[in-house]
Amino acid sequence: MENQKNQTQQLILNYGLMLGFASILVSIANYGMGMHFEPHWSSSLLSFLIMTGLICYAIYLFKKSNEGFLSVGQGIKLGVGIALVGAIISVIYTLIFVSFIEPDFANQMVVFQEQKMIERYPNMSDEQLENAVNMTKKFTTPAMMATMGIAISLIFGLLISLVASLIMKKSQENPYNN
Repeated sequence: MENQKNQTQQLILNYGLMLGFASILVSIANYGMGMHFEPHWSSSLLSFLIMTGLICYAIYLFKKSNEGFLSVGQGIKLGVGIALVGAIISVIYTLIFVSFIEPDFANQMVVFQEQKMIERYPNMSDEQLENAVNMTKKFTTPAMMATMGIAISLIFGLLISLVASLIMKKSQENPYNN
């Protein structure tokens, strides 16, 4: 049992770190291409596929080393743990990014979003625009970005690991049921 706990922790840490650093690489690529305000849908898809691949592979490795057995709970614990570690690494990078690399990021994001709203909704009143800008400001604070990043990562980690665990689950048969 202790070995299983250590293995779970090791898988969560290793694959969570890989996920976090992969997320950072995607963010750096978006920044390098000037798409950090409005990333292309393909970068979101790439991030999702990386997360899915890492979580599914870690669950597979756990099942393989556990004599082919896996419960849904074990799979979810692995997936959510990996997502949490990855999200924490990604949030640390984001906080460094908005504090040191691009300290004016929040203001630039608000201006960018304001321009997008004006383009999309040219008939929007000044009051509506001001309310929308104020809402954007609330969501571009470092604390809110960190909270949303972790929450979204945990939700996706839960969903991915739930599906993967349901597909890969195999219960140990109880010999006392006969």
